[in-house]
Amino acid sequence: MLLRSNKVKGPGRLSSALIAIIAFVITAFPSIAQNSQNNSSQSSPAQQGSQTQAPPEAGGPQGDIGPIAVPKKKPEDEKPPERTPKVKNPPEIGNFSIRVDVPLVNLGVNVVTKNGQFIPGLKKDNFRVLEDGVPQKIDTFSQQGDKPITAVLLVEFAANNYNFMYDALNAAYAFTGALKKEDWIAVESYDMKPHLLVDFTQDKNQVVGALNQLRIPGFSETNLFDALYDTVDRLEGVEGHKYVILISTGIDTFSKLNYDKILKKLQGTKDTTIYAISTGQAFRLWAEGHGYMGSIATLDFLQADNQMKTFAQLTGGRAYFPRFEAELPEDFQDIAADIRNQYELSYHPTNSKQDGSWRKIKVTLVDPATGQPLTVQDQHHKKVKYEVLARDGYKAKNEVE
Repeated sequence: MLLRSNKVKGPGRLSSALIAIIAFVITAFPSIAQNSQNNSSQSSPAQQGSQTQAPPEAGGPQGDIGPIAVPKKKPEDEKPPERTPKVKNPPEIGNFSIRVDVPLVNLGVNVVTKNGQFIPGLKKDNFRVLEDGVPQKIDTFSQQGDKPITAVLLVEFAANNYNFMYDALNAAYAFTGALKKEDWIAVESYDMKPHLLVDFTQDKNQVVGALNQLRIPGFSETNLFDALYDTVDRLEGVEGHKYVILISTGIDTFSKLNYDKILKKLQGTKDTTIYAISTGQAFRLWAEGHGYMGSIATLDFLQADNQMKTFAQLTGGRAYFPRFEAELPEDFQDIAADIRNQYELSYHPTNSKQDGSWRKIKVTLVDPATGQPLTVQDQHHKKVKYEVLARDGYKAKNEVE
């Protein structure tokens, strides 16, 4: 009976204790009780979703407690952000720039009579330019009158034959006598290798002083190709149009460079014109007439003359082969007239490919009214034969350069 009585009363005492604890919690922590009531008063998510309204700009997925308010993107927000270039250009040209490499060919053209006199007064329409047989449109045209000269006097000075050396010095002095105070001249000699005697100067006394050093030759070798290559290569760093006055026999003994390499160098050279003066012509004629010139030596000199002509023609100059000393002043007067009175024109070639190919150029004179070759007359209305001097061509720029 005692045990049964205890089992019945035990649960009654536990319920009273539990009620007392709950009452204490409600009294001590009213916020918990309030939250509990709020949670219990809310409807289920399905029912509450129909009652709760999201803001108009809301969007995105639905959550357990309603829509998640993610603002919709406005039209201006959908534009991709502007990308700033990794390398910024100067402010004056903006963030982006486009470089277009348009080929431009500059030509110096001389028109002279058969006796070397310059023909002035020609107009743009009198010139016709063909590149690989295709007519070109001339963009700019002008005639330079009495302009200063920037030139290198390249003189062969070797211990081979006194007659050649004597002619070389006389030709150099004749050229110096035709200079003006505005001209810039450098003097270089060569035998086995080139020797710079004086750098560019406007002082005639320095030019004469440099030539006066050529008294005792050292070597008998005449490495023309090496010397000409070195001179033209140095001139590429000089602004404006340059000239090389080559005074030489034209014979090359054993240059490191061969003939083909010097030709390629001249083909790729811009703004440099070569005028060649051959030396020793009188001695050669005397030796041939007296039987002192063998067949091999004769062929060597003929090849030398051909090389001098080629150097000049490739660059738009002329080659002279004076037989007597008295011809030298007149030859240099012709050279000075060619340089100081020159027509300059430019054009954008129709073949704009940058493939490094050789482009053949031919310049002729035409009558703009008829399109026929231009006829030139002297003051007595007699036809005058003339010659148009310009570069034979040029080497197009290579795309990888």
